[in-house]
Amino acid sequence: MTETSVANTLRRPRAPRQSSTPADTSAGPASAAAGSTEVDTRFLETLLGYNARRAALSVIAVFLQRMEPYGLRPVDFSVLSLIAHNPGVTSRQICAALDILPPNLVGMIKSLHKRGLIERRAHPTDRRAQGLHLSATGKRQYREAERTASQLEREVASGLTATELDTLNSLLRKVYRR
Repeated sequence: MTETSVANTLRRPRAPRQSSTPADTSAGPASAAAGSTEVDTRFLETLLGYNARRAALSVIAVFLQRMEPYGLRPVDFSVLSLIAHNPGVTSRQICAALDILPPNLVGMIKSLHKRGLIERRAHPTDRRAQGLHLSATGKRQYREAERTASQLEREVASGLTATELDTLNSLLRKVYRR
């Protein structure tokens, strides 16, 4: 799956463009780029959001391909990871940790439960809440998926040293945890 196809699957559908008269390409910067295959992205490459999105799309493309055998999307994997590393975690805690709206999580939890990957159990201190746990099947599948995710992360970050990767992750966390 190419980066463009991942980007296209993540964006809102748009109406087809209406054709108009051909643009005048006789002068200006557009004409310099018209005959070239290179597009000047220097300004965009100074923007954190642009770089973060491009990097994310590169990782997501590989992630989608590698997680296909497990039937997991990035958000499903994140939810399973939180449950695996925090047995008994509540839906409310997952929503807060992943910045997911509760109505969006309900369907995911229902689907993971229906697939036999998670179990709901009475919460030990809050009678209104249910703790979420991986089932035996969920534990096996998550362990395999976690190994796959770790391997694909090593592959997509192979151009970085371990120190550079730690620094990058640390800096990105500073951006979204502020």
